[in-house]
Amino acid sequence: MTFYAPTPAMLGRRTVLAALLASLGLPALASDVVISQVYGGGGNSGATYKNDFIELFNRGASPVSLNGWSVQYASAASAAGTAWQVTPLPNVTLQPGQYLLVQEAMGAGGTTALPTPQATGTIAMSGTAGKVALAASTTAFNVGNPSGGALRDLLGYGNTANGYEGAPGPGLSNTTAALRGDDGCADTDNNGADFSTVAPAPRNSASDLRVCGAPVVLPIVATCPATLALAAGSGGGATLSATDADGIVNSAAITSVAVPGIGLAGFTAAGAAGENASVSLNVGGAVPVGSYPLAIRFGNDQGQSASCTVTVNVTALAGVTHSIAQIQGAGATSPYAGTVQTTEGVLTLKVGTGFFIQDEAGDGDPTTSDGIFVYTGSTTNSAQPGDKVRVTGTVVEYTPTGASHSVTELKDVTAVVTQSSGHSITPTNIDLPNANLGQFEGMLVRFAHPLTVSQSAFLGTRGELSLSSGRLEVPTNHYPPRTPEALAMAAANAQNLIVLDDGLSVTPPTIPYIGQDGTIRAGDTVADLTGVLDFSAKGGGGAAYKLQPTVAPQFSRDNARTTAPAIVAGNVRVASANVLNFFTTFTNGSNVEGASNQGCSLGASVSKANCRGADNMTEFVRQRDKIVGELKAIDADVYGLMEIQNNGEYTVSYLVNALNAAIGAPTYAVVPKPADTGTDAIRVAMIYKPAKLALVGGALSDSDSINNRPPMAQTFRAANGERFSLVVNHFKSKGGCPTGTGPDTDQHDSQGCWNATRIQQANRLVGSFVPQVVAAAGDPDVLLIGDFNSHGFEDPINAITATGYVNQLERYVRPNGMPYSFIFDSQSGYLDHALASPKMNGQVAGATEWHINADEPTVIDYNLDGKQQDLYTAQPYRASDHDPVVISLNLQPSFVDVSASVRAVGSGLVYNRATGKYGSTFTVTNMGAAALAGPLQVQFDGLPAGVTLVNATGSHNGAPYITLDAASLAAGASVSFPLSFSKTGSANIGYMAKVYSGTF
Repeated sequence: MTFYAPTPAMLGRRTVLAALLASLGLPALASDVVISQVYGGGGNSGATYKNDFIELFNRGASPVSLNGWSVQYASAASAAGTAWQVTPLPNVTLQPGQYLLVQEAMGAGGTTALPTPQATGTIAMSGTAGKVALAASTTAFNVGNPSGGALRDLLGYGNTANGYEGAPGPGLSNTTAALRGDDGCADTDNNGADFSTVAPAPRNSASDLRVCGAPVVLPIVATCPATLALAAGSGGGATLSATDADGIVNSAAITSVAVPGIGLAGFTAAGAAGENASVSLNVGGAVPVGSYPLAIRFGNDQGQSASCTVTVNVTALAGVTHSIAQIQGAGATSPYAGTVQTTEGVLTLKVGTGFFIQDEAGDGDPTTSDGIFVYTGSTTNSAQPGDKVRVTGTVVEYTPTGASHSVTELKDVTAVVTQSSGHSITPTNIDLPNANLGQFEGMLVRFAHPLTVSQSAFLGTRGELSLSSGRLEVPTNHYPPRTPEALAMAAANAQNLIVLDDGLSVTPPTIPYIGQDGTIRAGDTVADLTGVLDFSAKGGGGAAYKLQPTVAPQFSRDNARTTAPAIVAGNVRVASANVLNFFTTFTNGSNVEGASNQGCSLGASVSKANCRGADNMTEFVRQRDKIVGELKAIDADVYGLMEIQNNGEYTVSYLVNALNAAIGAPTYAVVPKPADTGTDAIRVAMIYKPAKLALVGGALSDSDSINNRPPMAQTFRAANGERFSLVVNHFKSKGGCPTGTGPDTDQHDSQGCWNATRIQQANRLVGSFVPQVVAAAGDPDVLLIGDFNSHGFEDPINAITATGYVNQLERYVRPNGMPYSFIFDSQSGYLDHALASPKMNGQVAGATEWHINADEPTVIDYNLDGKQQDLYTAQPYRASDHDPVVISLNLQPSFVDVSASVRAVGSGLVYNRATGKYGSTFTVTNMGAAALAGPLQVQFDGLPAGVTLVNATGSHNGAPYITLDAASLAAGASVSFPLSFSKTGSANIGYMAKVYSGTF
């Protein structure tokens, strides 16, 4: 039998590696050849490969003869000797680092044949659990768990396997194989430790050598188009590239027979290991009709090389078969889809993967587009904007991932021939909203009116800005879900969006559209926007109509930054701030104190995988400084904070210390946490100014299972003695949708997922928890703040306001514009709320949102990873993804002493023998010039011991009082009411009356 013979280059490399192994002093193994991969799902449902296989590997330093050896298989729990099936191995010698592939039984499914095997058997192995043995014999084993003698290696896979080394390896499936670690080098004699499950990747004797103990030298990977089709006289080319994960690609050359007019130009070496080298393959216009196979070899600094072949096909110029408008057609798809067509148009714009052309005259039919995109991939051509070009290619309907419809394009282009130059296309004026943008796909257009930036989240990653005619509002931010108004707004929003791209469809090397102040904000505007209308994938998923600009857009900063929130003054300032995963333990396992191997808690699990927020200390400092800047500028007397690490008081205390250090004085303190902060990795917290507010009692939380992050309540007393209770909330998020069809799945009513849970949380909050807070405080003034993950008129908020709570953002912000604190999918709305109880509502002087986060591009945040430019500053802008909400309270006493404004006298006491009571009539007269607001409370101080006011309404500060439940007492008016006293002892009945306006 003829076996694979290594090339001289491989033998030379093996000699070097063998010498290295000898220098390392690696011990000789009893069996250097091991089972390196097993797959039993071949040909099963869902499988790619048609056959089962067993892969062997020589992990030693010396060649090993396999003459007389075999691989054997038995079912997972088989114990009978006849259960082992045998496939003999060929008489070959396996070199160090070399693989050998044994093909086994074929199934009915699968699409791909195995690489050329070195041995073939007919064993049908289990796709889930079984036993595979390597034996220095062709005699079948006769025990369930063989050992010693001829056994060279054993793999038991699946928990039911009764034969294995150490412990069974993992169970498999139709799409997974058992793979020995370190490319086959790992061998601890424990199947459970040595093997993992991966997609099957069979290797044979022709695969690259992997000599154990030696550095892995990875190959050069070249990327070249298989063919390059051009029309005679047109010229053109393609961009070729190569990379090497552990080397620097530094050369490129054509190694095939030279063809006049075809060459390489513009070679750029890789800047470092793992980076791309590139070169242009240029084909001149004078190259005659013909087919020219070209071999291009790339080299690196390790002496390696890799080649690719590009076949250049030069064909005769074809005649025009149909115009662009005819190819586009009036329908949703082209009538010529799937056919090869030749058309002609003026090149309007070149982008990363092709170019756009437009018919110079057009067909005058507004239902058919006069433009089309020509997809060329890495193929290049010399045509430039303004050239009239003739293009031959296949008409396709391309549907971007997540799109609801396709776009007509030309691809598999065989010719791009410039006919003439100096042409121009007049842009077609269009506007938003627009229900028929598809009629303009591929055309040069101009938006006749200014457009507003509605989202900038994908500016850094994709070079995209979402634009609309005015800011887009989440329908349920303004109207209750499912109402005609909400449905109409959703429909209008869908027709009022265009994505401004940068022509690359990849991460841009330089962040576009950023102003001199390092930002572009939602709410800014752009006028005279001109470019080509495209339809393709967008950031965040799905697809949208895009504008690829042909004229540099000029933005106006219509939504300027402010340095502090603007709000009317009161005597207490409250703020709600989502601090976007402020963790003092980082995702790399270190923490703010420099310790390593740390973790974050999530339920019963403690792991660095549970940590969120900063990846390391550098990112943390950047995050901290932005948040501290935000809180310092707001200058609230008490903050409700969301997304603080749930690790006791440590992280919130760290934030307070950093804030006080920035202020330069010990201004803030932590509100001690309640008994239950939940099991999530994040929690809510409060910090406050002890100089402005005093704690009344301890913090409370609601540990009901409906709350994945329990709300936290604290009662405060202001300097004037007035009390109020603050409740900080963080309801269930809209993301991470459940499977199935239950009430928590997305109902497609603008409320997202988990809405049913949020409704339950809202009902629990106002129906159970807040009454407990009010009872403990002895005061009905309650303010609910936080991230409710519900927009202004969604079901959870409606459930709260239905009980009498007043939405302060609707009260104070809506009259002056749209309230919003968060932007998602290009639509603005507020998830962060301020809801006041009926008694509290009259004491709210104002409420506002400080738009420092939602409007700012994500790319300017504290993160370091994935940024081609670092636009970070320590300013508070983009400290989080939510805007803070600020509330001004004007806490007033619930009653006022008006004794000086009234005459309060009682008539003489009369004793009633029948009742044993002393009666009198008491009269209050308003002596002032203005009416006194009711109700009025008359308090009777100084009653002697043993004297009781029988008809008292209640007691205040130890004295009885009677309530006059009148709406008001006009100037000069009087009101009279009876008094009834009882007494014991001989003391005379006497008192001093005080009159109050308000309630006790």
